[in-house]
Amino acid sequence: MNIEDLRDYCLSKPGTTEGMPFGEQTLVFKVGGKIFLLIGLEQANRFNVKCDPERAIELREQHHEIIPGFHMNKKHWNTVYLDGGLSPALVRELIDHSYELVLKSLPKNLQNL
Repeated sequence: MNIEDLRDYCLSKPGTTEGMPFGEQTLVFKVGGKIFLLIGLEQANRFNVKCDPERAIELREQHHEIIPGFHMNKKHWNTVYLDGGLSPALVRELIDHSYELVLKSLPKNLQNL
């Protein structure tokens, strides 16, 4: 999956917005005003996604392309490398999981996007 595919996939999720609140080098995807994915534009070979803490540990143990979130809370965020080692299906699953975690954390009136 390349950055264009990743962007298209994120934007296909209901209620998703994109922006650059941290400057022109980081593209951020949000749902309900909360971040579910960040990707650096200089080195678009990795991105950060939110993850259930127990699942995050399992994923890191199973895949060397998944590490604790760079510049993020390492308990709740993973950095995922797009070097071809992970299947596109798993990459989409990680994005879906992050999106769902953030969506479920929103007030009920914002969850029905």
